[in-house]
Amino acid sequence: MNRFPSLVIEPGQEDGTALIQAAIDQAAARGGGCVELAEGVHTARGLRLQSGVEFHLAKGAILRPVPDYGAYAETSVSVVAEKSNRAMIVARNATDIALTGPGRIEAGGEHFIAGADEAMGTLVPAEFRPRVVVFESCRGVRVERLEIVDSPMWTLHLVNCDNVYVGGVKVSNNRRMPNTDGIVLDACRHAVVEDCVISTADDGICLKTSAGPDGRAIGECENVRVRRCTVESKSCALKIGTESFGDFIDVVFEDCRVHDSNRGLGLFSRDGGQMTDIRFSRIEVDCHETLDGFWGSGEALTVTVVDRIPTRRAGAVRDLLVEDLHGQMDGAIALVSTSAAGIHGVKLSRLRLRQRKGPLGTGLRYDLRPTQADIAPSAEAAGRANAWTKGADGRVIGLVDYPGGMPALFTAGIEGISIEETQFERPQPVPAGWNTEAVVHDMDRT
Repeated sequence: MNRFPSLVIEPGQEDGTALIQAAIDQAAARGGGCVELAEGVHTARGLRLQSGVEFHLAKGAILRPVPDYGAYAETSVSVVAEKSNRAMIVARNATDIALTGPGRIEAGGEHFIAGADEAMGTLVPAEFRPRVVVFESCRGVRVERLEIVDSPMWTLHLVNCDNVYVGGVKVSNNRRMPNTDGIVLDACRHAVVEDCVISTADDGICLKTSAGPDGRAIGECENVRVRRCTVESKSCALKIGTESFGDFIDVVFEDCRVHDSNRGLGLFSRDGGQMTDIRFSRIEVDCHETLDGFWGSGEALTVTVVDRIPTRRAGAVRDLLVEDLHGQMDGAIALVSTSAAGIHGVKLSRLRLRQRKGPLGTGLRYDLRPTQADIAPSAEAAGRANAWTKGADGRVIGLVDYPGGMPALFTAGIEGISIEETQFERPQPVPAGWNTEAVVHDMDRT
């Protein structure tokens, strides 16, 4: 990728878009090379990477994208997320591309805040917000040693890409700003994510299989390894789903640390894609209760299989291994299927978890969101559709009381579970609203 001398862009341009893009195009035209932003502040609108090009932010280089959704009309993308069809840096059908640091992207999320919902603990985002990076249908992708701060929406979104490496990336987003996922691998194959540090309000490292404009899966997630990452999240730190139109096969999360998060580990099957051969190994968790404005409330592990649309069955979860999971949680472990697809073949081994009494009591319910009510809320429903919708009784639809109180481990709609060398440390006597049994398998209720 570096057969030619780097094309170095010095700071100082009021709008460096044309200069930077011309250098990227020049490097691509000569067969590849490196375009480097030198130390200092660079301002740009949308940029498009091309095959064979490394876009390098040198030490001390800061890229400040223009904080205006309209500035990215020329860098639109095909997969829409939360009404966003634009990104600050994009690539499509490119081969052997790289986005590298140690420089920083200051993404300007503060300019996309419309207000605050103090009751729910969230900020109210602008209706239209760009993602920071979206690479679509690329082969040979490297994102390394880069820092991204204050994303207005999803931060790094890789869509239908093969042979992906993400290493040493740091993401620091506003912990009250919804939909600011850290790293999203969407129908990616042969991918490694390692040694990353993520702090965000939404999912930390998330695997999805979205639908394309035709409503069909854009692809599968297969052979993915996530390791040695540190994540804090107001949603789910290490997650598969909820967009799950294609299958997930052979996925491993290992040697990661989850701290100050709502949820630790999660599988959320909703749209027909199956989740098979999934492993979480040697994970440390610290999970806290939260208000209902964000997802989750202190669960170390959540697995839910729900038909998001009644006419389309969710995909089954099969062959899930969770081993050497340790730490503390305000909520419980919940493995629940309300779909005929079910959860099949779960092994929990060497779990060591301390269950605490949370300050809010929100951990006393298990969470089936998103449900059909979130996708198509009735006209009279109250709430924010993509996170919580209230029914006529004033309760959030999809939050269900544990039968008999909150245990440490709850299962429903599951076939085949093995539990080995697992210990739950619980306060004695158990607090009000807790089940006296640590493990509850409910054969009737979902």
